Amino acid sequence: MGKTIVSRYAETKLPTIHGLLKMVVYQNNLNNNEDIAIINGDVRGAEAVPVRIHSECITSEVFGSLKCDCNDQLNYALDYVANAPRGIVLYLRQEGRGIGLGNKIRAYSLQEKGLDTVDANRHLGFDDDLRDYSVANEILKELGVKSVELFTNNPRKIYALENGGIHVVKRRSIQMKPTTFSADYLITKARKSGHLIDIGLIERESIKTA
Repeated sequence: MGKTIVSRYAETKLPTIHGLLKMVVYQNNLNNNEDIAIINGDVRGAEAVPVRIHSECITSEVFGSLKCDCNDQLNYALDYVANAPRGIVLYLRQEGRGIGLGNKIRAYSLQEKGLDTVDANRHLGFDDDLRDYSVANEILKELGVKSVELFTNNPRKIYALENGGIHVVKRRSIQMKPTTFSADYLITKARKSGHLIDIGLIERESIKTA
């Protein structure tokens, strides 16, 4: 029998600016990270549960970086879940699309010299996205979720859940308003990484905020 990927370690009620939520911490036995499920309502046995799979982004979520839309996406998802009958935000410790904080900052430095997000990662010897969503599958199964409505612009997350046995009944867009600093990053995600993003909307909003 294979090794269990995740183990439930700790849980508590958590009062937040979004509302009272439940936090469950899982030990990730693949890499010893502590991944997190933020939950509202009764999700066990439920169908079409609103779910956001979110990867850690310390630069935006802690330090307020405007180079990406991660913090906006996280807060949107938490607010939605807190005000829905049920829902889950999975917070996975996959900084910098899986390359880690130090390499992410090295990539940022290369972007200052003219490379885009994808080319900067490749210049450092990485694929443009090293994230693994098998942990998300296992957490959702441990929580007893039957199927999900997934908040994502990234088709890879849909494929990962479906291939792991979690049915995605609907994709919900989570496109945030761009800043002058994040517009190129978002356009690159659409053009080079296949994210389902409205490039025209980004370009129009960028003109307004320029």
